[in-house]
Amino acid sequence: MDYEAVIGLEIHAQLLTASKIFCGCSAAFGAPPNTHVCPVCLGLPGALPVLNRAAVDDAIRAALALGCTIHETSIFARKNYFYPDLPKGYQISQYEQPLATDGEMDGVGIIRVHLEEDAGKSLHEGFPDSDRKTYVDYNRSGVPLIEIVTQPDLRSAADAAEFFSRLRSVLVWLGVNDGNMEEGSLRCDANVSVRPVGAQNLGTKAEVKNLNSFRFLQKALEHEIARQIGVISEGGRVVQETRLWDSAAGRTVSMRSKEEAHDYRYFPEPDLPPVVVDANRVQQIRSAMPELPGARRRRFVEQYALPEYDAGQLTQTRALADYFESAVAAGAPAKLSSNWIMGELARKLKEEDRGIDASPLTASRLAELIALVNNGTISGSIAKDVFEKMFASGRTAGEIVAAEGLTQIDDESQIVGLIADVLSRHADAVAQYRGGKTTTFGFLVGQVMKAAAGKANPKRVNELLRKALGA
Repeated sequence: MDYEAVIGLEIHAQLLTASKIFCGCSAAFGAPPNTHVCPVCLGLPGALPVLNRAAVDDAIRAALALGCTIHETSIFARKNYFYPDLPKGYQISQYEQPLATDGEMDGVGIIRVHLEEDAGKSLHEGFPDSDRKTYVDYNRSGVPLIEIVTQPDLRSAADAAEFFSRLRSVLVWLGVNDGNMEEGSLRCDANVSVRPVGAQNLGTKAEVKNLNSFRFLQKALEHEIARQIGVISEGGRVVQETRLWDSAAGRTVSMRSKEEAHDYRYFPEPDLPPVVVDANRVQQIRSAMPELPGARRRRFVEQYALPEYDAGQLTQTRALADYFESAVAAGAPAKLSSNWIMGELARKLKEEDRGIDASPLTASRLAELIALVNNGTISGSIAKDVFEKMFASGRTAGEIVAAEGLTQIDDESQIVGLIADVLSRHADAVAQYRGGKTTTFGFLVGQVMKAAAGKANPKRVNELLRKALGA
């Protein structure tokens, strides 16, 4: 019997606010343990939470990008459970009345987007007695989160990883999340079940927790799908439970039986009033939002006649898309700009481990270099050398070309002289060409370009060489 997977994701994204969601403590990552804490985020008696307005605005921004309906009133609740890194013994979250519901992205339904606080972090290694004790860092406790819950619309591990990747791009594009999965600011839980192909009823699901990379998500789901199919095929029953991904062993392992909502004993948070978001506030946020990656990708294809591949690569980040459009605005042809950005510039940035926003070569200066190639001032091969020098020195293309005498040789008499010298020195190759071995033509072109130190116009070299050979 053939089976299909049914997958839904719960994505936890920390919001890029300066302070925590219910207090003024810094939300910055990387401080010494337990230095960004106060009575509120430590859950001390009598400490009252006060909602961070910027966190609400970021959550609205993300929900709008996912096509959700923003509710005028949402309510915080206490989600009760014990864990060492949860200082109050409960988490302030949203349950029955979330901030936003009923969205869609790339064909995947979004059930809800709600606000909550993050827990602290248990540290299981790095101390002399880590084999006997667990340490807790509460710096992360109270950092604002949104949880994005999807419909079970995904049907393969690869599709789930790809969707998570695209969602990350949207959140980073909006500036509401930094996308740093290694630091835990973006995490994913996956609910997965299997059923016979064609069946309508859902199977018993397992939740795979705390996946912090696209690769781990895909590997964990591939294993879990195969595990569940194996259990059913052998006549067993899948148990509803929470599982963890053991990357070293390459398998999921049982963590605990899956809790139901009633196990958390949700009830409205008595210290926080309802969150009221009026239509004017939503409209102000909507009007200030940037063009989203999908829309910008489609526009690049339509407006600049770029291939789908180019448009996809250039919209990987908002900064990269802005760089491309700045180069075009400075006069560079769109396709040539795309080629240089995806080629030489991407290679150099990767080599030096820089992002596009840290490039020493501005878009306008890249456009100047492209113009020199496009108008025949320098050759493509010379341009690559000029590019390297621009990147390293900060000088403009014009300055380098002028200082080093790199202007392309286009004078016919000069090129004819170079060709005559090459033909006299390579009589054997000339004879082979005239005897029908046309592959030697490329060799002769190379020799002319070498004699011209790469500065001869390649098109003119080809034309005049064929003429000299009688071709």
